[in-house]
Amino acid sequence: MKQTPDDLEQITATTLGHYNSVAESFREGTRDHDVSQNIDALLRHIQGEAPFDILDFGCGPGRDLQTFTRMGHTAIGLDGSEKFAQMAREDSGCEVWQQDFLKLDLPAERFDGIFANAVLFHVPRQELPRVLKQLWGTLKPGGVLFSSNPRGENQEGWNGPRYGAYHDLAAWQQLLTEAGFVELEHYYRPAGLPREQQPWLASVWRKV
Repeated sequence: MKQTPDDLEQITATTLGHYNSVAESFREGTRDHDVSQNIDALLRHIQGEAPFDILDFGCGPGRDLQTFTRMGHTAIGLDGSEKFAQMAREDSGCEVWQQDFLKLDLPAERFDGIFANAVLFHVPRQELPRVLKQLWGTLKPGGVLFSSNPRGENQEGWNGPRYGAYHDLAAWQQLLTEAGFVELEHYYRPAGLPREQQPWLASVWRKV
């Protein structure tokens, strides 16, 4: 059933309200998460000479903005949560844009890479092609998109106060291909565990 504008507003408001309410505990609980495998997967596929312009899409409290900055890159954050955006600015010193994922306003061909770690699953399936096209548009020609999401069997709905859409590999590949990307690699996380203990699907894509 097609979601109405009111449905989408409720999804956004409820999910962001949850993150705003748990922002401090979320920051502390994720501060030491090791996503170096994901950061490396993005950076090693970007063509050209570093430093790179990186958009941390769904940057949360700014942990990974700090990592990109320490590595010498120019990173800009984007998050829908007012609290997360404020934290990210304070903790990273980076420019951070507070934008609703369903109402993006992105500059054309600005970024060498987009780091979308544990975030795009919050975009309702019917809106995802449009959002992916907007991410495609803000990448420079040949730019790279990294994405990591909880994998699923193409189900969608509420998980407590958070909305999510959970794609399998084939569905995700089709969405990204139709948006104008070509796959560079994919893998499951955490590394080194049996597949049934790897809930995250990570993938890397080039703008073509």
